[in-house]
Amino acid sequence: MPSILISIKDWIEVPTRNKVVMFLSSRRGLRIGTAVARISRRYQLSRSFSTEAPRYPIPPFTLETAIEKTKMAEDAWNTKDPEKVSMAYSKDSEWRNRSVFVKGRSEIKEFLTDKWKKELDYKLEKRYWCHANNRIAVRFAYEYRNADGEWFRAHGNENWEFDELGYMTRREGSHSQSTILWYAEN
Repeated sequence: MPSILISIKDWIEVPTRNKVVMFLSSRRGLRIGTAVARISRRYQLSRSFSTEAPRYPIPPFTLETAIEKTKMAEDAWNTKDPEKVSMAYSKDSEWRNRSVFVKGRSEIKEFLTDKWKKELDYKLEKRYWCHANNRIAVRFAYEYRNADGEWFRAHGNENWEFDELGYMTRREGSHSQSTILWYAEN
C-alpha cells in the first residue's frame, strides 16, 4: 500500500492501541506510512482535516456563546428547511430522537423532511439549560398540527456535543408529547 499525502496545519494526534502517535505538518504536507494510514482510516481523521468553515460560536463555550448557539438552533429549526438545519451538524453527526437513531447529514435531511411533512404549522422554542466545554443542554417545547387538524405539544431536553469547528456531532433528545384539546365556550 502506498503512502498517503495529507495537508494539515498543526500537530495531529492519532491514537493507537497503547500510545498516541503525533505528526508535525508542513506547508507541503506530510507522508504517512502504511501502518499509520490504516490507523487514520479507522480513527476517521476527517474531522481534523475538515475543509468546512468554522460554524461560530465554537467551543469551548461561555454562557453568552452557549445561549447564542441555542438561539441559532431555534431560528434554524423554525425555518423548517431541512437543508439549512442539516448544515449545523457534522457530516457524521449522530442523533437519538425518541426511538429513532439517525447518522449523517443525508439521514438528518431525510428525517427532517418526513417530520415537517407530517407536523404542520410547526413552532419551536429552545431554552438554554447548561453547558460545559463543548457541550450544551437545552429544554424545548414545540406545537404542531397534523393533516386532520389535531394539535399536539411536545417538550423535553436535548444534549448537544460539538466538534472543534462548532458543528454538532451528537444530539440526544428525550421527548414527551400530548394532544392539545380545544374546548368551545357555549
